[in-house]
Amino acid sequence: MRKIPHVTVLALGIAGAMAFASNVQAAGFQLKENSVKSQGSSFAGTAAKTGDSSVVVNNPAVMTQFEGSTFQIDVTAIDLNYEFEGTATDAFGRPMTGSNGGDAGGVTPVPAMSYIRKLDNGVALGAMVSAPFGLKTEYEDNWVGRYFAHTSDVQIVDLTLSGAIDITDRFSVGIGAIISRADVTLSKSVDFGTLLYSNPATRPLPFALPQAADGFVEIQGDDNGFGWLVGAHFRPTDNFALGVSYRSEIDYELAGTADWTVPGNVAAVFGASPMTAPLFLDGPGGAKLTTPSLLQIGAHWQINERFAMSASFAETGWSSLEEVRIEFGNPDPDAVEPFEWSDSTFASLGAEYKLNDSWTLRGGIADDQTPTSLVHRTPRLPDDDRRWYSIGATWAVSDALDVNFAFSHLKPDDPKVDITAGGSRMVGPFDGSANLYGVSAQYRF
Repeated sequence: MRKIPHVTVLALGIAGAMAFASNVQAAGFQLKENSVKSQGSSFAGTAAKTGDSSVVVNNPAVMTQFEGSTFQIDVTAIDLNYEFEGTATDAFGRPMTGSNGGDAGGVTPVPAMSYIRKLDNGVALGAMVSAPFGLKTEYEDNWVGRYFAHTSDVQIVDLTLSGAIDITDRFSVGIGAIISRADVTLSKSVDFGTLLYSNPATRPLPFALPQAADGFVEIQGDDNGFGWLVGAHFRPTDNFALGVSYRSEIDYELAGTADWTVPGNVAAVFGASPMTAPLFLDGPGGAKLTTPSLLQIGAHWQINERFAMSASFAETGWSSLEEVRIEFGNPDPDAVEPFEWSDSTFASLGAEYKLNDSWTLRGGIADDQTPTSLVHRTPRLPDDDRRWYSIGATWAVSDALDVNFAFSHLKPDDPKVDITAGGSRMVGPFDGSANLYGVSAQYRF
């Protein structure tokens, strides 16, 4: 019996889980939702605008523009809707049994919390807890794509500690340290029937047929990582500001376990041969994960007392994900799956209008490019270029308290998959979109 299907199943699972988050928010598995106020204008000018304490992570140099202490908490509910509308066949070319998987999404809250303290000597300090990457998706049991994906749950949470200083009255710089935690859990079905059929010695068995002996595998791994960020903020006039920030890559050594569910008749076949006994046993496993770098450039122009415009350009270094290599604690060889993502760009334009002393309205659009291609696209990642359409508002409850609201609609262009693994094939489009509902509060004291 060959060992290759064993390690390939694990590799495909971890690779897919890390990728699938892109359906939820931004390209790749990036989460931009660390500021409801910025979300209302599709994150236009995030690296340049003042008055939003999420600059702790978006551009720490802006922190010098605050006064006293500022505390902010943001919550964005991401409502993802994605359904497969294509076809799937097994290793014999027969239609796969099962449903289309139902709605793979759901409603997932993404919280963030930040604090800035401006000192009297031109120095500002800040701290923020946020989720820069993550996802939560799940297909129905026994769906037509069960050999490619079932559940994906990726959680990456950062604690960022930042500092900034004014170099001149119009120029400041900032730096930050990132302490990050990654936790990945994912699962999928395993076609043991096709695996047995591929071996002439077990082919005569009645359950040695595609879709006749399904098993299941769940992978879990976690690790801590460390990174850094830097930023600069330039204010050539009182009404115009430019900002730039850079976040480093962060490396993780995910270590955890593989939990296999093998049908009894299949386990008996494996146990009868010394050559196959070590296969598909619960045990340790791990993979390297590198979250990408992020370069952000922003501009903000206060045209008059009531109206302002902002723009952003960002590049995410997804080319760092060249492959996923799974390493095992047992003698099994490494499993390598090509990723070959490309760097992606995000561009947005937004506007704000101060309706009165209590209310400010805003809106924005964005173009978000995918790092994937059809060659390496999986049902865990039916990703494509997408457009953002956002509206938002700020309610100035008092001189010290602001409440922000935002809504965004994300629509991908035309997500399709065409993938083959273990003889099974999935071909066709996904129909889907995402709606983001955000609320935040900022208190100054």
